[in-house]
Amino acid sequence: MDPWWAPRWLIVWQRTYAVARQWWLESDGRVDWAQLPVETTFEGEQLGRWVRAQRAGWAELDQEQRDLLAALGIEEDQELAAARAAAAAKPKVSRADRFGAGLAALAAFVEREGHVRVPRTHKEDGVSLGSWLNNQKARRDKLTKEQLGQLEALGAAW
Repeated sequence: MDPWWAPRWLIVWQRTYAVARQWWLESDGRVDWAQLPVETTFEGEQLGRWVRAQRAGWAELDQEQRDLLAALGIEEDQELAAARAAAAAKPKVSRADRFGAGLAALAAFVEREGHVRVPRTHKEDGVSLGSWLNNQKARRDKLTKEQLGQLEALGAAW
């Protein structure tokens, strides 16, 4: 009996895997899956798109699915995995910290320029200050009284 007659994953996945395996067998096991064009179709299945999705979503696959794919030479997209690891390692900045950074940049701008008319594209101390200030104005009903007071103290009163 086929050990995959009732897998935990969708039968569509199993069917497309079978098509990928058939492609692999007909290619004598010489397939560069990473270079397979996304528009590749075989046996009516969008094989290129499916392979790309498996490589990109490797971490979400069951271990048994990864084992089946690895047996065909399909592996995780290493560049994408590295980018995800870098994003996960990046420290999370709280909303309060972002507000504090924006407020400090606004204070520096006001001290230098003497007003709060910040051009939309202006950057200050690594902060997109124009965008930040416009966002504060647009979302002022969500700011705390303390935050509103801090903005008002710098001359940003709406």
